[in-house]
Amino acid sequence: MVLSPQLVIFDCDGVVIDSEVISANVLIDKLALLGADIDMAFVQQHFLGCQFATVAEKIKRLLSISLPDDFEHQYREQLLIAFEHDLTVTQGVKDVLARLDVPCCIATSSSLARTTKALSVVGLTDVFAGRVFTASDVKHGKPAPDLFLHAANCMGVAPEHCLVIEDSFFGVSAAVAAKMPVIHYVGGGHISAKAHPVATAYPQVPVLTHWNIFAHLVPNIMR
Repeated sequence: MVLSPQLVIFDCDGVVIDSEVISANVLIDKLALLGADIDMAFVQQHFLGCQFATVAEKIKRLLSISLPDDFEHQYREQLLIAFEHDLTVTQGVKDVLARLDVPCCIATSSSLARTTKALSVVGLTDVFAGRVFTASDVKHGKPAPDLFLHAANCMGVAPEHCLVIEDSFFGVSAAVAAKMPVIHYVGGGHISAKAHPVATAYPQVPVLTHWNIFAHLVPNIMR
């Protein structure tokens, strides 16, 4: 663990915003109309942290369902409506953001439109203005390191001086591949630290159960 990172890179969904349960439920409901019977555990295992193109490929491979051409558009429209009613930040993250003494940014597998809308709904637009990087910015999304390396380059910070906060196996894998220190955040409503694949694959990665202990993990960057 880097004791004094010069940049904190946050994943968005499930880390800054508590959106994964909302997203999963919308996806589960829409796939049910196509004959799929999946649950939150299935979504967490196979889709969490992936960009939509990867999710669509996995749906075809694992569920033998080819999505209609308008599925992504309808899914995103329905999700944004759900965000308006139900989206919140993860508990305690606003305090962490207010106390950070180093720059921060977002690097997410979600689309820029979805992320922009989500940050607006929860009142964090100004916090991350001009510092939101998405999978569309790079050729290969998570678990490849490209997105994190792109974010670090745009922010002018060497990878070894960054700290990534991730909730998904694919996100943690991307940070490890980028040779960046990473913390596994498990405080979102969608996740359980028990038997999580990150704990099995990367036992050395520190676990953050709630934002109120973040300052204890990385004390040198908090006001």
